[in-house]
Amino acid sequence: MDLHADSPNSGIKKRKQDEQDALVSDHGNSMSVGESSGSGDPCKSLTSISLSSKNSNGSDSDISCHDDDEDVIDDDDDALEDPDYASDFYDDDDVYEDDYSLMQDQFDNVDLPTGVEASLPWLKDIASSECKPAVVHAQSESSSKEKVDEATDAVMQKFRQFKPFDTVDSFPDHHYDKEGASVLEAQRPKNWAKKIQEEWKILEENLPETIFVRVCESKMELLRAVIIGPQGTPYHDGLFFFDCLFPSSYPAGPPQVHYHSGGLRLNPNLYQCGKVCLSLLGTWHGKNSENWIPDKSTMLQVLVSIQALILNEKPFFNEPGYSDAYPSEEGQRRSKDYNDNTFILSLKTMMYTLRKPPKHFEDFVAGHFRQRGVDILKACRSYAEGGPVGSVLHNTRSINASAKNQKEFQSTVSRMMNTLVAFFSKNGSTNCEEYRSLEIYNLSAAATANLEVFKIESSGSTTLTQV
Repeated sequence: MDLHADSPNSGIKKRKQDEQDALVSDHGNSMSVGESSGSGDPCKSLTSISLSSKNSNGSDSDISCHDDDEDVIDDDDDALEDPDYASDFYDDDDVYEDDYSLMQDQFDNVDLPTGVEASLPWLKDIASSECKPAVVHAQSESSSKEKVDEATDAVMQKFRQFKPFDTVDSFPDHHYDKEGASVLEAQRPKNWAKKIQEEWKILEENLPETIFVRVCESKMELLRAVIIGPQGTPYHDGLFFFDCLFPSSYPAGPPQVHYHSGGLRLNPNLYQCGKVCLSLLGTWHGKNSENWIPDKSTMLQVLVSIQALILNEKPFFNEPGYSDAYPSEEGQRRSKDYNDNTFILSLKTMMYTLRKPPKHFEDFVAGHFRQRGVDILKACRSYAEGGPVGSVLHNTRSINASAKNQKEFQSTVSRMMNTLVAFFSKNGSTNCEEYRSLEIYNLSAAATANLEVFKIESSGSTTLTQV
């Protein structure tokens, strides 16, 4: 890959200036992804690759382009000189939710009206099955189990039958749905529809087993793809959705691509606003062979390039100039800290996606996480015990990191495991309970018991008052 020739400091200044421009241009929750290569877009040059390569603050709509001041890849010049910059990862309350604090705040509210239960929906999900004594007849228990088994079979059957490529009638939630309507037939090149049909055929016949695509028959300009995060990376087992548009400039110009970020920034080349930085898309400058080549470049190349070059093993070095600035052990330390943070954001993306899967991929999302829930929890346990992110299936050598950062990361993963157990169990995954953190579970159980006592005592006080 071709690295930015400027110094790391100038690269960061250029990125910050460009993101300010992106913020201004992104009002109305839309943006032009296919910018010219001379726009100074602050993304690393990423090339297309061979087709043979097989390599929550989330909301239902992506937010405007902006980055937190503490984001390591967007800090000012001082960030490059601060050896402890990685500790900022763990100071962001939006990234690392403290379930202890959230729950304690609820219990400290002593002004609750008599008989009113504190609202802790996530706590109910986590603890209800074991905190409340259950007396169930064997017959009803068996009937309930049969219903669950039937539902599980139905979900997994739909998942197994989910085609890698297929057509749909409409995309009402597609990012480019309204913009696609503006691609008037009069503005399209004569070979526009024919080229898109050729793209469809290429995708249908050559998609790797980790990429799934849906296209729209009534609006040929729209396409949606999901990429499964590659093993050996901080994105492993995650689902990453992209909405694509074939504009009126296609096929002379590249398609436009929008990432479903959920408001999370988990890669230097995937913005919170959904912008995707890739030279093949014209959103970052590259060599001639790295840019979109009419009649040669394809949507398949775009998707495979995103998977292999953006969702890679060490995304920290996607930042312009970082490979040159940190060639030694210092760079590996920073890369590891970045991977830790990225994995947490990937877990949040999983929960965001489970809560509201994109249209036409509901069955795939449910089946994917039902199938891989336990594997994800196994990885979390490994990382909570000190294993490096991405090392579960790849015997990656552990990189020494500061004790503080490692401890905070392990603690964060442990806390998130309980939430993931609730999500995956509710989605139908089995054998998840053994991965629950007992320390946090015991706190949750005690809190639930205290709430029950509070409700009983409050109810008794109300009865006496009425008498």
